[in-house]
Amino acid sequence: MSRFKETSLVDRQGAAATAKKAALEKHRAMASDPELAQRQAARQAASVARYARAAERKAARLASEARAAAEKAAEEAAREEARQAALRAEAAAREAEAVEKAARDLALEAEKQAARDARYAARKERKRKAR
Repeated sequence: MSRFKETSLVDRQGAAATAKKAALEKHRAMASDPELAQRQAARQAASVARYARAAERKAARLASEARAAAEKAAEEAAREEARQAALRAEAAAREAEAVEKAARDLALEAEKQAARDARYAARKERKRKAR
């Protein structure tokens, strides 16, 4: 059986420094790699293209919404104009009915007046003959 190996503080510090140096060298090697720069440039280009497509979709959606809003506003304006025309026609019909009623009332009043005048004249004539 193997015994538990006890390491001293200096050994552990040395191992940590060696691991740190190895990690730093690995990072430097990766940073100086020309393929890494190409991959990052490709990633950046893809990201820019993705944002551009998203902006195009958003612009198209906003334009579509604006067209729909304009169509709805035009439709609403046409509906309102039709309602106003119907109200004007209804008002004109009411006015015509009022004029017609006034004319009928006037004709009826004239007829009653004529009948009253005829009765008055007949009564006067009867009185004149009776004398």
